[in-house]
Amino acid sequence: MKTRELLLALLVPLTWALGFTVAKAALDEFPPLLLMSMRFFIAGLILVWFVPIPRHCLKDLFWISLVGSTVQYGLTFTGLSMIDASLGGIIVQLEVPFSVLLAVIIFRERPGLLRIIGMTVSFIGIALIAGKPSLSGELEGILLTASGALVWAIGQIMYKRISSQIDGLTGIAWIGVIAAPQMLIGSMIFETGQVDALMNASWVGWASVVYLGLIMTVVGYGIWFTVLARNPVSHVMPVLLVLPIFTVLFSMLLLGERPSLEVLLGGVTILAGVSLIVFSKSNTRPT
Repeated sequence: MKTRELLLALLVPLTWALGFTVAKAALDEFPPLLLMSMRFFIAGLILVWFVPIPRHCLKDLFWISLVGSTVQYGLTFTGLSMIDASLGGIIVQLEVPFSVLLAVIIFRERPGLLRIIGMTVSFIGIALIAGKPSLSGELEGILLTASGALVWAIGQIMYKRISSQIDGLTGIAWIGVIAAPQMLIGSMIFETGQVDALMNASWVGWASVVYLGLIMTVVGYGIWFTVLARNPVSHVMPVLLVLPIFTVLFSMLLLGERPSLEVLLGGVTILAGVSLIVFSKSNTRPT
């Protein structure tokens, strides 16, 4: 990968990590599903004018949006509302071993010894974090965020089945269009205080919504798919390994969080396992 392409690729984890930290601040003002509904509404509204209508796979996109976005973000960001952004940014890295595990089960892919070791190490890392006594009160948030990572992986497996029929940007645009109302309905069913949140949100809350929809989703994924189109997946994917590092740094700088040594140790363990998977000979993680 050329230096220019590498620097462009690094903007993606930087953008997403800041977005994860910004989302944590926004969750103090908005219920999780309402926040994600506004995020995807913005992204879909901007992108849908520049892509075709994928009439041949709208039904598939409905179910992908429901599972891979609505349910997944509901779990992930409800969990994030209960734990530190730095911890949440570490736990979501379980998306990688979960994706590999599901690919083995569903597509009968052979992961190889290195990936098996990587998956084992990653799950040991989450066990180290979840088993820390001082985090026992945050166990629900940890489990919800980890469940979100599993559901994300399921959504990616679902998307992989139609990936040859639709390009990435079109997929993101229409997932946004479909997921936004799904999330709003989910918010109406499972959450409360939406009107008060909208009426009393500060400029920080609204700025966070705009960042999540415009920068994190439209710009972030736009860059991501541009880089992926120009370079082999195996060259680009390792860039995402710096995502939890950026998330921890932003959470410390902007939110004043101070991750404990045990959390950092568990995070390094998870990252080591993910690294083994990403740097193995072929890459199984869906894009």
